[in-house]
Amino acid sequence: MTLTPEEAIDAANEVFGSHPGYRALHAKGTLCIGTFTATPAGKRLTRAAHMQGEPVKVTVRVSNGGGNPQVPDYAPDVRGLAVKCYLPDGSRTDIVAQSAPRFPARTPEAFVELMRASHPSPSMPLKFARFLARNPVAIRGLPANTAALLPPTSYGAIRYYAVHAYRWIDLDGASRYVRYTFVPHESTRPLSPVQARRRGRDYLQHEIRDRLAQGPVRFKLELQLAESGDRVEDPTAVWPKQRQVVIDPVRVTDGIELSDDPILRFRERAYAASVARRTALAP
Repeated sequence: MTLTPEEAIDAANEVFGSHPGYRALHAKGTLCIGTFTATPAGKRLTRAAHMQGEPVKVTVRVSNGGGNPQVPDYAPDVRGLAVKCYLPDGSRTDIVAQSAPRFPARTPEAFVELMRASHPSPSMPLKFARFLARNPVAIRGLPANTAALLPPTSYGAIRYYAVHAYRWIDLDGASRYVRYTFVPHESTRPLSPVQARRRGRDYLQHEIRDRLAQGPVRFKLELQLAESGDRVEDPTAVWPKQRQVVIDPVRVTDGIELSDDPILRFRERAYAASVARRTALAP
């Protein structure tokens, strides 16, 4: 069976409820503005306009992972960081990342199955066990991903992983595949559930606003380069950690191309369908 974007959105609404005007996933979050500046390493690796060393304006959205905009910030959840860069020619390019380091599904269909299996219910243990039996690759990522569900002290104090691979093309036409990780300049240990509850239902939204009122929140963008044999089409594949270059700062620009990762390719259509649905005028 081939999953359609509309069916994926319906599945998210089934799990998190239907909330007109909100995203199907990452429904609760905060928008921020800032700049991104690449170091010379970025310019050497791609001709993409935002990697040439000049500051570019960005919109950044930090969020919780689920589709319920009323979820308390202290609930166990994946956190998201989405960065939209505004390029000199008026176009835009996006980087989407999450706090869970290991993506647990290879296909859109498997991701929807995981979403349904993870929803709290009396049948959750059985559904989750069935998902793991059908998708054993997810088992290896459970320890790291479970730790990422703990409530953070701040959206600005945790790592975010863009799990998909992209093809970077330099000025000479040479290419390589890369993955991104956003690393905070200041990191902190997660809170206990009790500590997080004491901070209130919307403590992450309030904290990031208060923090930005005192000064900028900074991240480094770490770039991991693929080598021969690395699976660039599989978001669950792990690349060796030593293959990293640091540059500072599923819409791409000239100089960056998508890999054949089926979930990455599916996200473009699913996002378009989600936007169309939530922005449709009510009758």
